Amino acid sequence: MANHKSAKKRIRQNAIIRLRNRYYKKSARTAIAKLRSMTDKEEATAYMPKVISMIDKLAKGNTWHKNKASNLKSKLMKRIAGL
Repeated sequence: MANHKSAKKRIRQNAIIRLRNRYYKKSARTAIAKLRSMTDKEEATAYMPKVISMIDKLAKGNTWHKNKASNLKSKLMKRIAGL
């Protein structure tokens, strides 16, 4: 267990950040799954910017690696183009 005041604060901060990251990651995964399940091209094209924004925010904050984010966006765009 932490002995210093700063170490205790860091434990509290990490817990809050972890929960926030889990929420945003889960929200993004759900949005990606919803986009993948769409069959209408116009609907998917309209929804795509929202999903890309979520992915970019996760990559910007180092929650997801930038290459993972790039690969996800590329695959989603290919999928929508193929509809």
